[in-house]
Amino acid sequence: MRNFLIPIFCILFSLATNAQELNATVTVNSSELPQGDLPVFRTLERSLNDFVNKNKWTNRVYKENERVNAQMIITLSKYESNRFEGNIVIQSSRPVFNTSYETPIFNYKDGQFSFQYIEFEPLVYNENNYSSNLVGVMAYYVYVILGMDADTFSLEGGSEYFKEAQKVVTQAQGTNFKGWSNTGKDRNRFELVDDLLSNTYREFHVAMYNYHRKGLDILGDNNSTGKQVIAGTMKLFEAIQKRRPNAFLIQTFFDAKSEEIKSVFSDGPKVDVVKLKETLNNVAPLFRSAWDDIKY
Repeated sequence: MRNFLIPIFCILFSLATNAQELNATVTVNSSELPQGDLPVFRTLERSLNDFVNKNKWTNRVYKENERVNAQMIITLSKYESNRFEGNIVIQSSRPVFNTSYETPIFNYKDGQFSFQYIEFEPLVYNENNYSSNLVGVMAYYVYVILGMDADTFSLEGGSEYFKEAQKVVTQAQGTNFKGWSNTGKDRNRFELVDDLLSNTYREFHVAMYNYHRKGLDILGDNNSTGKQVIAGTMKLFEAIQKRRPNAFLIQTFFDAKSEEIKSVFSDGPKVDVVKLKETLNNVAPLFRSAWDDIKY
């Protein structure tokens, strides 16, 4: 019996340790291009899915049901001589405790995406060596996704992953590709991870944890308390707003959360929506139409 159990244990252990971090779908949309049906686009899509999902990005052991759900949608606007230009939309989500609901965590569009790629070339990430802009951008967003997800489960849980993303930025700054520089007016990859690691925006990480772990995750068991926590969490953004008006991270949060917040407060136990809407209109006025749908 012991000899039988040992190989079974080894197989199960191997499966557990080999489980990767992401359950992601990468889509390459070439429909805008006149040569959009070329095989290279499908090859690129397959290679990117393997790169994101089969690489081991951390030292953590993820169970299959712990893998982070994500989508990366690359829309190409130009292709010529192995040079690609376009944008990439990154979306991630996580399940809410005791529900079948997936809450959006990160929803971001990066319009400064260009790279070179030769069909069938291997995509290899080395944390100590910048190999290509394609690999750099994809690795950067993998770590941002992992960091955002970890922030929702433990206070400042994403810091180690944001530091890995920052390493990519540092390596990429010696290139001519857009999105990595700390100069210019456009918000970019440099600014995003710099803000995520800055003490100036410490309340953002508290908000991510409180909103998800202390708010959403208890809604099923205690709807009233969960709503009160979520409503209180919105006050944290006021501190950031006073310090840094129109902060990048505030916009990032509400890009992902505006519709969900509206839905949370659309029915069930009442909270003081007068003060809530006042806070929301102050910290996220771009989403005023969503806040107008929250009824008194």
